Amino acid sequence: MSEGRKKGAFGKFLERKNIVFSAKRYGIDALGAMAQGLFASLLVGTIIGTLGEQTGSGLLEEVGGYAKSVSGPAMAVAIGYALQAPPLVLFSLLAVGAAANALGGAGGPLAVLVVAIAAAECGKAVSGETKVDILVTPLVTILAGVLLAKWCAPAIGAGAGAVGRLIMWATELQPFFMGILVSVIVGIALTLPISSAAICAALSLTGLAGGAAVAGCCAQMVGFAVMSFKENGWGGLISQGLGTSMLQMGNIVRNPRIWIPATLASAVTGPIATCIFQLQMNGPAVSSGMGTCGLVGQIGVYTGWLADIAAGTRTAITAMDWLGLVLVCFVLPAVLSTFLCRALKRIGWIKEGDLKLE
Repeated sequence: MSEGRKKGAFGKFLERKNIVFSAKRYGIDALGAMAQGLFASLLVGTIIGTLGEQTGSGLLEEVGGYAKSVSGPAMAVAIGYALQAPPLVLFSLLAVGAAANALGGAGGPLAVLVVAIAAAECGKAVSGETKVDILVTPLVTILAGVLLAKWCAPAIGAGAGAVGRLIMWATELQPFFMGILVSVIVGIALTLPISSAAICAALSLTGLAGGAAVAGCCAQMVGFAVMSFKENGWGGLISQGLGTSMLQMGNIVRNPRIWIPATLASAVTGPIATCIFQLQMNGPAVSSGMGTCGLVGQIGVYTGWLADIAAGTRTAITAMDWLGLVLVCFVLPAVLSTFLCRALKRIGWIKEGDLKLE
């Protein structure tokens, strides 16, 4: 009876603090919010910075740099907002996000997700419980979050690094198999809460491997954007096609089968990029992991062409180059994903509303 009363009291405490241990709260609400935080910082910053580089605007490059530098705090605050954290907890998550993102390396976003959730719930638990709340709540939130980040974020980063080593191993294979593996793996990383752009940058993933990575990212972004057009309209098309397919992570948690069309499309476009069009990313390595986000991937391929011409390794940009870029990055992902999605709808694996963004 005593144990039952204790459990009841603890349950009431959690309810009063709005602490809900559920897959929806953490796997859908927090994950979806984190994707928006990442988009509003790292991805938009990369777009602005790339635009500045191409136009020669130092101001835009500076603005982009500022936006990218706060990706960790932006993700953490977005997660706290999704968990309905009180103001003091929400603001304290800025430091937690910065620490987790920095210590997590290529797995920074995933580290921020895990650490920010734990820190936010710890902060919510003590919020409003003392007369010195303005001291206690930030102290608990920041200490819990940063200490947890120091303990687990490097391991999460190491896991992300293992993904990178797998990609490097794939690049040593023949172009056909490498095209499939790199395209699928980097495309999946783009949609997951890990930074495909950071992985590509850390590994200096350029050349044919970079081209396959671009193909995989485009398959995910364009695939989800086109497949979900009926549910999400033009806003969804732009936010996913020029933003990030990570916005669909909440829906993927609900029904993992919606991931099949875009992933299979990447398995097709990857080897087409490497074997038929010899599509290479010889621009910035970070662009390999950006796909169609702000067209950064395509701009990277184009700047690589220009660099090759300047170096004398390429004489000109041919019609075949442009055809390959358009087909691999836009046309094939849209056609293949739509066809596969319709096939899965016929057998009941995907239903109307499964791709709806909240």
